[in-house]
Amino acid sequence: MLTTPRTLNFWKAGLSSLPPEIWRREDWEVLILADNALTEIPAALGRLHAVHTLDLGHNALASVPDEIGRLAGLTRYLYLHDNRLTALPDTLGRLDRLGYLNVGENPLGQLPSALGEMAGLVELRAQKAELTALPESIGRLGRLRELWLGGNALSGLPESAGALRELRVLELRENALPHVPEALRALPLLRRIDLRGNRIEEMPPWIVRLPSLEKLDLRWNTVDDAAATVRELRERGCVVLT
Repeated sequence: MLTTPRTLNFWKAGLSSLPPEIWRREDWEVLILADNALTEIPAALGRLHAVHTLDLGHNALASVPDEIGRLAGLTRYLYLHDNRLTALPDTLGRLDRLGYLNVGENPLGQLPSALGEMAGLVELRAQKAELTALPESIGRLGRLRELWLGGNALSGLPESAGALRELRVLELRENALPHVPEALRALPLLRRIDLRGNRIEEMPPWIVRLPSLEKLDLRWNTVDDAAATVRELRERGCVVLT
């Protein structure tokens, strides 16, 4: 265990449960409980109003307490990846100042509609989460710059994704996309699109009009390397991998 006046670090501490003294202080700013064998987090978590960074990744959590929505100070990072979560609490929507959320490598199946209330999100990672669709509410994440969704079973994106006007990076590798999602044509700042390992055969003509596109990864699809659209992208300086 490594502690500083406002940081409590139990990274790889071999814990299967948490010592109760953790919850006797309410002024922790950074709480790291990653890479343990934790199966639950008590409701007392909701007392830690000063926490701005919370790492619960790489454990065996089957649920997250609703009280996580009380963490008004949680503004920087929340790691919930690589657990056994089958659902996320709707109270996550109360964390409207949180900048980074990672819920990947969980058997979630879906993301809650309340996700759209997390207006402060700049980066969202939900890779390998068994997702088949995204909630329409995702379009309300007006500050989102990076969206990582690789290793799911997505066949498309909701129309509302076209409202993600600040999006720069979109990772959709190893999904089930039959075509490039139409919603992307409305994203003026999109720089990098990763579409590796989908079912895409053709490039839509509008993709050459994405003004900020710098890199497009199409490997492990069946797109013709000599297709006119691919050639045009390369001629304007965009890196296209096929």
